[in-house]
Amino acid sequence: MKYRLMDILACPYCKVFPLRLVVLEEKIYEERRAVGEPPLCELYCRFKGKPVKELGSPPPCDECIKREIVHGLLICDKCNRWYPIIDEIPILLPDELRKEKEDLEFLRRFKERIPPEVLQKGKPFNLAGET
Repeated sequence: MKYRLMDILACPYCKVFPLRLVVLEEKIYEERRAVGEPPLCELYCRFKGKPVKELGSPPPCDECIKREIVHGLLICDKCNRWYPIIDEIPILLPDELRKEKEDLEFLRRFKERIPPEVLQKGKPFNLAGET
């Protein structure tokens, strides 16, 4: 997933924007270059963690465009839902379409780097019952 997607993604349930991003694994593609004008974020640069108007000039788009989030989490701090990023794809499915077994495996795989509130209270699934 590209960092610039964070400028448009919102929680499917409560429509909160922006979602919190936790990067678990990132890959850098050194050969990537912007074609023409780089696609600028409008409000907030997740790559640098600052509002766009605080970035100065030129913005770090040339560096950002080389990076992909391979595995990570998108977290809604309002409704406590979390959405995995798996193999560079953000999966923002409604609760009823999520697969509990796969989501729990994801949490177990990365549990050392996932925020405790997601592990214990995250929706729709969490590891609260496990030791």
